[in-house]
Amino acid sequence: MAQTLEQTGLPPVRPPQSSFSPGKLWTDKKSRGIIIQIIAMVLFCAVVVYLAGNVVENFQKLGKPFGFGFLKQESNYDINQTLIQYNSQSSHARAAVVGIINTLLIAVCGIILATVLGFILGVLRLSKNVLVNKLTYCYIEFIRNVPVLVHILFMYGLMVHALPHPKQAIVVKETFFLSNRGFYMPQPLFQPLFWLVVAAFVIGLVFAFWYRRSARIKQASTGEQSPVFWVMLASIIGLPILAYFLSGMPINWEYPTQSRFNLKGGMAIKPEFMALWLALSMYTAAFIAEIVRAGIVAVDHGQSEAAMALGLPRKRTMNLVVIPQAMRVIIPPLTSQYLNITKNSSLAIAIGYMDIVATIGGISLNQTGREMECMIIVLALYLFFSLTISFFMNWYNKRIALVER
Repeated sequence: MAQTLEQTGLPPVRPPQSSFSPGKLWTDKKSRGIIIQIIAMVLFCAVVVYLAGNVVENFQKLGKPFGFGFLKQESNYDINQTLIQYNSQSSHARAAVVGIINTLLIAVCGIILATVLGFILGVLRLSKNVLVNKLTYCYIEFIRNVPVLVHILFMYGLMVHALPHPKQAIVVKETFFLSNRGFYMPQPLFQPLFWLVVAAFVIGLVFAFWYRRSARIKQASTGEQSPVFWVMLASIIGLPILAYFLSGMPINWEYPTQSRFNLKGGMAIKPEFMALWLALSMYTAAFIAEIVRAGIVAVDHGQSEAAMALGLPRKRTMNLVVIPQAMRVIIPPLTSQYLNITKNSSLAIAIGYMDIVATIGGISLNQTGREMECMIIVLALYLFFSLTISFFMNWYNKRIALVER
């Protein structure tokens, strides 16, 4: 027969008491860190709100209410290079969009060219040919030690003064014209059925990446190689060309012509864009070259020796063994260079290239007197561009990182 606790003489079992107390939140290291961060964030937000309210109040006292309604007003100024329809009767918001597109254009084109030049120079910097090695070294050291603004001004002066006038333009088959007014080329005029070509390109691009992934899985499981390059080439280029002819060639061309004093018609790449693009690309490429060289040197030499012992030629060893391992060292500092080339594009105003700083942060600011609102827009846009580049590069860095087992 079961006995009670009183009959056995044992002390009664009491439920465990909760040991929580507010004081222990501060003594615990982890919770104390969280509390400090919360307090710091609250204080920071309070300071920002106070300063913003103070600015708005002072503006109201000066008869300048804070707001972005000025973006609907007419801009009353022209922009020398636009990728969308724009004139002086367009709004300041439209001018801001043109400036954003021009900034993105120079950033994307500069990143592409700087990456290509940087990788080439980085590999040449390690060449066993003494002449090539030293010439590359001199180029890199000269470019890196001259301010980027000087490069931009020099390149622009070279474009304006070294190239001929429109009447003496360099002509290639009466189709392409190069002068100090820019590089003129035929402009495509898209017809309604051109969407079939675009759809074919998108389908071909998706198929190419799917086929490449499938080929890698097949090679890893069976060891059998597939003609990835030729299939991707046929899907990305061949399929749109086939759709172009099947849809009746839905593109007409407007060719540039020489007039009495200038070139007219066609599509023009202005000297401001070319000077800024080349200057930023060449300047950033010098830094990328050193990053690439450091990444290649960081790969253990035994990797190259093992690849060559297996019979791989030097070029294949570089492409298949060294570069993939070096990318893990190259990507983090390469992100900083991409950010630099995007932010350095703000120097475009020095040569009259109408980017976001020159449009909404320059002429629109002077015309409307809304310096605070315009600067907020410019700062927010550059912050967005930088965070987008950082997010993509961090994602790619994680994708190629070594996975420990």
